[in-house]
Amino acid sequence: MGYAEILEVPCAFSSNGDAFAAHNKVPADGEDIETQFPIESFLPPDVLWARYKIFRGIEDKDQNLVVQPYYEDSSGKEARYYQVDAINRTIEAVANGQKRVLLVMATGTGKTYTTFQIIWRLWKAKAVKRVLFLADRNILVDQTLVNDFKPFGSVMTKIKNRKLDPSYEIYLGLYQAITGTSEEEKIFTSVSADFFDLIIIDECHRGSAADDAAWREILDYFTNAIQIGLTATPKETKYVSNMTYFGEPVYTYSLKQGIEDGFLAPYKVIRIDIDKDVLGWTPPSGMTDDLGREIEGRTYNQVDMDRILVLNQRTKLVAKRVMQFLLATDPYAKTIIFCEDIDHAERMRSAIVNAAGKLALDNPKYVMRITGDSVEGKAELDNFIDPESTFPVIATTSELLTTGVDAKTCKLIVLDKTISSMTVFKQIIGRGTRIDEEHNKYFFTIMDFKKATELFRDPDFDGEPVVIYEPDEDDDPVPPDPEPEDGEVNNDEVNEEPGVYKVRVSGVEVSIISERVEYLNAEGQLVTESYRDFSRKQIRTEFTSLNDFLQHWQSAKKKQAIIDELEEYGIVLDHLAAEVGKDYGDFDLICHIAYDQPPLTRKERANNVKKRNYFTKYGEKAKAVLTALLDKYADEGISTMESAKVLKLKPFSDMGTPVEIINQVFGGKDRYEQAIQELEQEIYNQDVSA
Repeated sequence: MGYAEILEVPCAFSSNGDAFAAHNKVPADGEDIETQFPIESFLPPDVLWARYKIFRGIEDKDQNLVVQPYYEDSSGKEARYYQVDAINRTIEAVANGQKRVLLVMATGTGKTYTTFQIIWRLWKAKAVKRVLFLADRNILVDQTLVNDFKPFGSVMTKIKNRKLDPSYEIYLGLYQAITGTSEEEKIFTSVSADFFDLIIIDECHRGSAADDAAWREILDYFTNAIQIGLTATPKETKYVSNMTYFGEPVYTYSLKQGIEDGFLAPYKVIRIDIDKDVLGWTPPSGMTDDLGREIEGRTYNQVDMDRILVLNQRTKLVAKRVMQFLLATDPYAKTIIFCEDIDHAERMRSAIVNAAGKLALDNPKYVMRITGDSVEGKAELDNFIDPESTFPVIATTSELLTTGVDAKTCKLIVLDKTISSMTVFKQIIGRGTRIDEEHNKYFFTIMDFKKATELFRDPDFDGEPVVIYEPDEDDDPVPPDPEPEDGEVNNDEVNEEPGVYKVRVSGVEVSIISERVEYLNAEGQLVTESYRDFSRKQIRTEFTSLNDFLQHWQSAKKKQAIIDELEEYGIVLDHLAAEVGKDYGDFDLICHIAYDQPPLTRKERANNVKKRNYFTKYGEKAKAVLTALLDKYADEGISTMESAKVLKLKPFSDMGTPVEIINQVFGGKDRYEQAIQELEQEIYNQDVSA
């Protein structure tokens, strides 16, 4: 029954293998709603189809349009269940004479593929001949042209050079390319008002809903065309309403439903509070900024950061924390850092370069600023979103990547931007929701420095849109320009307005005062935990008991494999060391945090091994190597001891080359690795015997 409700179909069936139970939402006169019948007496297709037509209000005259086949190619790709539902609802609405249709589908659920199938079926059924697909960014048009819409082939064109060639049937274009301030620029008027039978408005929340928007001029000109609006975030404000223009959505598929169904990537949130953001910063009396100007004597807080006040140490701290996370998980994980404006995006790019060090030296495109004013950055956008292209890894931006850009492999979204608009927030979060199994993308992380993720707790985050403004006939058709929602712009990117002066200050120390992890529970709610509690739960999920963990630890050929595995679940042991103590090794951190075991420092463990005279079974040279390895463990940890590069360092380099040490001192690689494993067992011996 639940599935029947989701799909809005009239019939539901259940069987125990002996007979069927059936529920019928459109019973004929005298017919029961719920019945049972034998296995061999299942209802024939024509009966089920008749019920479906009644339930969905499909007239016989419209049947051919509704049953028009989907496009199928040799890849065997099929529409997902919710896409089928969205396509069918739209086709049926058109068949019933509906001229304005709104589809609401969460980012990453395949709106463009769904749109293609809608157009294909209407076009093949000859219900429409000429179609216009409108978007407001070049990359959205170009992605659509070469990907989902490719089967249209030679009947399809992109509108460019301010010419609308009437010899095609499927047109894709930027609304900016077909409209303008002068009549000469409005090339859509070069064809008759009945030229297009169908207009698709992609990301329609970005302007088409406003009565005075440039898009509406196009829509009003082709008023007799079927118009379908697509959005992940229907905009409902005092003066802008998708629903007032398009009507109630014919179908809605939410982010929450997509995650529950397994089609969208779940996320975890790392909330990071910086002292000067939370506690505020008041400059000493008479203090000047980096340009020698006296700083206004007031308290600056989080809203001011990087908008009015630039604390250079804060930018460095954010960059360092981002790189710390990437280095602990995957330094090549695609990352988008959302900044306050272009200036902030450029400073963040520079700070990431410095924090990344060798990664940025080895490839200058490791991090790029991708903003509307950066020719070099925009030129790298295709590479950034290409799963097969390693570089750029990190993109700093403010507005350009908030919507429509299909960054399938984005694994980290960093919010260092004040966001109060729910529309903008949903679009930003949508950059990470796509799953890409081929590239091991199953979830993503949001690192929030500006409390933007508080919007997750807003009931409107995944709720139904509500119409706030429905104009009456007597209303002014062009309402006054509303104040733009915080963070929203209509252009790809805006430069700072002339005359804006930011207070820039170096030398003011900043620090992280707290971190919390939030994650989605089974009910789809965000649960907040301290990083310590989160790590404890994750470790105990992976290793159900202390004995279970000890067995895995001792049997692992390299302990680093277990550490890497935990980091994939978001557990960065360096962060736990900051809480418990930097002198403890990974093993003791795990045992202490997850299983309440009293920890020993690395030096204590190393000294215990030395007290047992463990090395007496080895020759002098092997003993010297293993003692030096034990000292490395005491100073730096297990990962250094296990590294193949450790033998290139002092004091090992004084004992011979790595090849000489392995072959001549230990008698080959296998015996060297065996000696390392036995040393590790001795380091943790007391825990195993316990």
